[in-house]
Amino acid sequence: MELQDIISSGLLELYAAGIATPKEVEQVENWVKQYPEVAAELNAIERGLENYAQANAIVPGATVKNKIFDAIKTAPAAKENNNIPANGKTTVEAKIVPLKNYWKWAAAASIALLIGSVAMNMVYYNKYDTASKDLKNTQQQLAQTSQKNTEIEGDLNIVHNPNSVPVSLNGQPTAPGAAAKIFWMKNTGQVMVDASNLPDAPAGKQYQFWAIVDGVPVSGGLIITNDKGTKFRMQPMKAFGRAEAFAISLEKEGGSVAPTEVVSMGKI
Repeated sequence: MELQDIISSGLLELYAAGIATPKEVEQVENWVKQYPEVAAELNAIERGLENYAQANAIVPGATVKNKIFDAIKTAPAAKENNNIPANGKTTVEAKIVPLKNYWKWAAAASIALLIGSVAMNMVYYNKYDTASKDLKNTQQQLAQTSQKNTEIEGDLNIVHNPNSVPVSLNGQPTAPGAAAKIFWMKNTGQVMVDASNLPDAPAGKQYQFWAIVDGVPVSGGLIITNDKGTKFRMQPMKAFGRAEAFAISLEKEGGSVAPTEVVSMGKI
C-alpha cells in the first residue's frame, strides 16, 4: 500500500479514537515503525482529538473531587509483595495506561452535548417562530375586528340618532331585488345610504342616488356597492335640506344628469 493510501485510509483515525480492531491496531503500529510520515500523521490526529475533547469537555461538578478521594480512602490497600529477589533489589513494574479510551469517551460526550444543544436550539427556535407567526396573525385579526367594530359603531350612531329619519327604498318591478335604506338627518339634511343589500352593478354600470325635490330628481352622488369583495354599508350622500322622496337608478359608469333606469324608490 502506498504511503498516501495509508494516510487517507481512515485507519489512523480509528486507531487514535480507540475503536480499531486488534488486526487494524497491529497494522497501524507496523506502519508507524516503518514510516516516519505515518507516525507524524498519527501524532497530529491524536493531538487534534485531545484539543477537541479539552475544548468541549464537560466540567465535573464540585462534588466529584470529594467522591473520588472518598473512594480512594475506602478502597482496600494493595497487598505488599514480600517476594524480594535474591539480589536484594526491588523491581517495580511500570504499567502504562492508554489514554485512547479516555479521549474517545470525552470526545463522544462532547459531540453528544453539542448535538443535544443544537437540537434544543432548533426546538426553541421553531417554538419562537410559531409563536411569532401566531402573534402576528392575532394582531392582524384584532386590527380587522377593531376596524369593523368602529364601522358598526358609526352605523349604530346614525341609526340611533334621534334626528335620523329612516326611509326604505323598495325594488321596482324591473329590479325587485334592488332594496336599500337611507337615513336622513332632519336637523342637518345629511343623507346616509345603506346599500349593503343592493346587488352588484353589472359591468360598465353604476348605481346613482337621487332626491326628489319639488317633483324634480336631483343627483346625490354615485353609490359604491362592492370593492374587491368588500360590501359597503353606510355611505354619505349629498345633503338635502328637504325632499319628498329618494330613489336609486342604474346608470353607465360615471353617472348621468338625469335618471334613466330607476331600480328602487321610497317616500319620506
